[in-house]
Amino acid sequence: MNSKTKNRVAVAMSGGVDSSAAALILKKEGYDVIGISMKLWEGVSSGKGRCCSLEDFRDARRVADILEIPYYVVNMQDDFKNRVVNNFVENYLAASTPNPCIMCNQEMKFDLLMKKVSELGADRLATGHYARIEYNKNKGRFLLKKGINTKKDQSYFLFSMTQEQLSRVLFPLGNFENKADVRALLRDAGIQISEKEESQDICFVDDKGYAAFIEGLMRDKTVKKGKILSPHGEVLGDHDGIHKFTIGQRRGLGIASNRRKYVVGFDHGGHDVILGDESGLMSNGLIARNTNFISMEELKEKCHAAAKIRYSENQHDCFLSPGDNGNILVEFEKPQRAVTPGQAVAFYDGDEVLGGGWIERAIK
Repeated sequence: MNSKTKNRVAVAMSGGVDSSAAALILKKEGYDVIGISMKLWEGVSSGKGRCCSLEDFRDARRVADILEIPYYVVNMQDDFKNRVVNNFVENYLAASTPNPCIMCNQEMKFDLLMKKVSELGADRLATGHYARIEYNKNKGRFLLKKGINTKKDQSYFLFSMTQEQLSRVLFPLGNFENKADVRALLRDAGIQISEKEESQDICFVDDKGYAAFIEGLMRDKTVKKGKILSPHGEVLGDHDGIHKFTIGQRRGLGIASNRRKYVVGFDHGGHDVILGDESGLMSNGLIARNTNFISMEELKEKCHAAAKIRYSENQHDCFLSPGDNGNILVEFEKPQRAVTPGQAVAFYDGDEVLGGGWIERAIK
C-alpha cells in the first residue's frame, strides 16, 4: 500500500449535514478526499429523510464542488433490495420487527461500499456517524465507543462492525459535543445545507407507511391473516395482515375495548396476534442470535454489562451468558418493556460497545 492510498479517504455522502461535515473536516485535516453516494432506491422523495432523492444528490454534489473533491454516485439498488429491503419485508411477514438502518450499515456501507471505495483507490471510508473508534494496544483490538454527544450517539447501529472494518473506517464527528457546532462548521465554510433537517423514519418507505409499502412489494405472496387473541386464547376478532403489528403496539388493533390493550405476542406460527395489558409486555431477559463481539473475540463466560434494546431507549443493566450456536442469554436486573424479536440489542461496558446481536425471543 503506497502512502497516497493511505491518505485517500472516501466519504459516504448523503447530501445531509453530518456526512458533509465529515468531508469538510477530513479535507481540512489534509486527507485526499473522495465523495461517494449510494443510489439505493427509486422514487421516494416526499417527507423528511427519504432515500436517494435528486435533491440529496444535488446537495452532495454542491458540497463536493465547494470542497473541490471528486464525487461519484454508485448504483446499488439491486443489492439494497436483495440485502436490506427483502429482509425488511420477510421479517414483518414472519411477525418480527426489523431494523433496516443497522442492516444497511452492515450489508451496504461497511461491506459493499467499502469494496467500491477500494476500487477508487481509497483505503479508508468515512461516514457522519456519531461514534468513536480507538485502538487498544493491550487488547490488540479496535474498540467502538459512544460518540461524545450522548444525545446523538449512534454506536447502537454499529455493533456488527468487524475488526477489519473498524481498522479502515473514520468517524470524524465522534468527538463533537453538540450538533450546533457541526452546523456552524458548515455555515462558516459557506456550505448552504447547514440548516437542512435531519433524516428520520425508514428512508425507503414513503408517507403511506410501512404496511402499504410491504403490500406493494408482495405481489403474488399471501398476506398472513389470522385471529386476534387474549392471553388465555379467547378469540377477540380477526386481522387482515400480521405485518401490521409489532410488540408494544396499542393503536390500529382492529378491536374495541374499554381497557387499554397492547400487542404482547404472536401465536400459531406467527399468524395470530395476542393482545394483553401492559404487564404482558414485561420481560426478564432475551435470547440474542447472530451475535458479534468487538472488544473480545467471543464471550466465554458470564459477565455484567448494559443492554440497549432500541435506539430511543436508555441501556439497562444485565448479565450476558454464552449459549448454543453463538447465541447470547441476556438477563436483565429489572424487567424491561416490549422486548421485540427482530430488533437489535447492543451490549455496553460504560461508553464501550462490547458487541451485540439480533433479538430472537423475549424471556418472560
